[in-house]
Amino acid sequence: MSRIPYPVIDTLPEDTRAHLDKLAPLNIFRMLGHAPHLLKPFVGMGTAFLQQGKLDPVTRECVILRVGYLSNAKYETTQHEAIGLAVGMDADLIEAVKTGPGADALSHEQKLALTFTDHLVTHPHPSDGALKPVLKHFGAPLLEELVLLIGYYMMVCRFLETFGVEVEAGGPKGIEIKLD
Repeated sequence: MSRIPYPVIDTLPEDTRAHLDKLAPLNIFRMLGHAPHLLKPFVGMGTAFLQQGKLDPVTRECVILRVGYLSNAKYETTQHEAIGLAVGMDADLIEAVKTGPGADALSHEQKLALTFTDHLVTHPHPSDGALKPVLKHFGAPLLEELVLLIGYYMMVCRFLETFGVEVEAGGPKGIEIKLD
């Protein structure tokens, strides 16, 4: 059960209702109705990662899931396990992400990304030892995307857990992923 009630959609400003109508019917978006001025930018950044991001989609989902598992954020991991499967992950890879960066089923890139994710989640000022391998592998543009991805999903997980956002009845739904 959510820790605060979801806003009553009919009582929200018209532009907020119109924006919510364009989105997948997800409880995270409904809960954001309490702060309608943040809904559009919040969704915009998440959409940018999922549809315009330059990181490999499977690596991206490994990172998002790892942040979710480290945060014990069931809503996030439920949604992104489904997205991960849609972009090419399998159950073994999802289990490897749960295990962590040392798991054998991970590729070299995934191990690097998850090692950095684990470090950044607990160290806001990453060490040179943590930064150099990912900078060498990804280069500055993708490393910046990786840092922002980790930070965004840390924020998402904290939002979800603070307000007790519940997984939708029937499980994940309505997430459109561009696969090109």
